[in-house]
Amino acid sequence: MKLRINYSYIAALSVSIIAALLIGAVVLLISGYDPLAAYSAMLSGAFSNARHIGDVLEYAMVLCLCGVACDIGSRVGIFNVGGEGQLLLGAIVAAQIGVVLNGLSPWIVIPVAALGAAVTGGIYALIPGWLKVKHRVNEVITTIMLNNIAEFVCEFLAKGPWKNPGNNIVAGTGNLPQTYWFTKLATGSNLTTVFFVATGMTILTWYIMQRTSTGYEMRLTGDNPCFARFTGIKTDKVVLIAMIVSGMMCGLVGMFRVYGAEHIYKASISNDYYFEGLMVAMIAKYQVLPTAVISVLFAILKIGAQGMETAAGVPNQIYLIIQTVVIFCMAAESGIVSDIKRRVADKSARLAAQKRVKEGSVNE
Repeated sequence: MKLRINYSYIAALSVSIIAALLIGAVVLLISGYDPLAAYSAMLSGAFSNARHIGDVLEYAMVLCLCGVACDIGSRVGIFNVGGEGQLLLGAIVAAQIGVVLNGLSPWIVIPVAALGAAVTGGIYALIPGWLKVKHRVNEVITTIMLNNIAEFVCEFLAKGPWKNPGNNIVAGTGNLPQTYWFTKLATGSNLTTVFFVATGMTILTWYIMQRTSTGYEMRLTGDNPCFARFTGIKTDKVVLIAMIVSGMMCGLVGMFRVYGAEHIYKASISNDYYFEGLMVAMIAKYQVLPTAVISVLFAILKIGAQGMETAAGVPNQIYLIIQTVVIFCMAAESGIVSDIKRRVADKSARLAAQKRVKEGSVNE
């Protein structure tokens, strides 16, 4: 099982990160801050103690799972932008299951909550998937609209029938009993034992997509659906299954947030995690292992920026500047590389043609 390393991609990503850090340094200088001190504070904010490292890993876990969910859809040629809604619905269902089943063993409640969150996210993702394969409705439009619907439904439930009667300040469900909380791995951090589950999910997804016939069918469906149908692959079925699994993973992310970090459902349970994970997936070119690596990078920048603001007084929005430049550079990379390859090919063709003309003249 040999991993293929794309050195040109690694080089492009490295150049993008360096460019982003340099541009960030220029912004810091113009704003009157010392870039070296700011970046030093950023690294310290990410790695200075176990709590910060735990926060980095927890944030990376969420981004990675959201990015992998996007990878699954893109592999079959479908763009699931609705992960945010699937995450919210999974979170609120999991939270309510924990409240309703209060008193039962965690060995019962946690699996039931995970199943409920996964099924909810999967069913919600099935809607745009079915519209795509049966009626050719653009999935980007339907998933964006379904995000809004999910947000409104969750807000209605959190303020209405599932409202926490003891909390009139923040709209949310009842508090999750402590017996159902995931065990923390670092004191003061949100990193819990579910990190190992998420790691296993990521590795399993990579293995299925890269090393099994199922993954081959997914790749063929996304790359050439006509040829896939010609070979006997039921492409509509493959797309639907991929969309459902993508939604299930998003729903589980919502459940992980409730049982690991928040212990209650509230509107801020996802600060657009899925959309950030989607950007990670785009930078990773929808490959699972690069998605995991870039998730860690973005988490270091995010958590480190918070420490930088505390230690050096630098607004943590510098993280957004660096992140945006990396995204911009990686988005431009494919076009620039393609243009360079085309120019090189054209020049090679011209030189070859000139050589043939000269050889013909000599022979005459």
